[in-house]
Amino acid sequence: MQTHACARAVRHLATTALGLALAAALPSHAGSVLDRVRATGTVRVCIWPDYYGITYRNPRTHQLSGIDIDLAAALGEDLKLKVETVDSSFATLVQDVRGDRCDLAMFAVAVLPQRKAQLAFSQPYLRSDVYAITTRSSRVVREWGDIDQPGVQVAVQAGTFMEPVMAQALKQATLVVVKPPATREQELEAGRVDVFMTDYPYSRRLLDSADWARLVAPPTPFHVLPYGYAVKPGDADWLAEIDDFVARIKRDGRLEAAARRHGLTPALAK
Repeated sequence: MQTHACARAVRHLATTALGLALAAALPSHAGSVLDRVRATGTVRVCIWPDYYGITYRNPRTHQLSGIDIDLAAALGEDLKLKVETVDSSFATLVQDVRGDRCDLAMFAVAVLPQRKAQLAFSQPYLRSDVYAITTRSSRVVREWGDIDQPGVQVAVQAGTFMEPVMAQALKQATLVVVKPPATREQELEAGRVDVFMTDYPYSRRLLDSADWARLVAPPTPFHVLPYGYAVKPGDADWLAEIDDFVARIKRDGRLEAAARRHGLTPALAK
């Protein structure tokens, strides 16, 4: 009997130790993100540092700028939290948010059906249609109707909303999906593509900094999408906090002021 009792005790201790080890190995993310950020004093914000006017890191100074850099700071002030930026991208957006690399994504994330199936979104704060960028010297693409033609190479950035939209829209042209470290601008300048598709915020970068670039706008609305902030699904408290923040910055003028600073007033979602 004593032998059996000792064996049971050993098994109990082993089970308890295993349970404690597993608990220690698991991330301590139980409960609302709001509780966690208050406890740590920090909110982690995913950004895409190549998104001009939104969350852009200057390659020379390494300084961040853009509407969502300003608004992330405003969120930190409202919640009395330190803001920690985490580099992300549209290609890794879902895994970064769902995998707790950050507490929310603030880089003008288009609300696509496939993203809504995996993430929760705030109310929209920006919106944009699809625009085309080509070179001023291009003889292939002069207007919107030239894009979907046989032999035309149309580039999109991997993971952006332009990828599924153009994959469905193009009937004759060839879709070229550009993945890092390559960029759409490099592919266009090198002549490997004839045009690339982007949104209103990103188009500002080319028009502001590249004298070779030319914007081609759709003659009528092509595929207008709302942009929101993305959080992990299943956390109603945290989503409500972010939604309240968007409502506040719309109401008190901070959103409009930030959009004006970065040349994005036409993209505001009222």
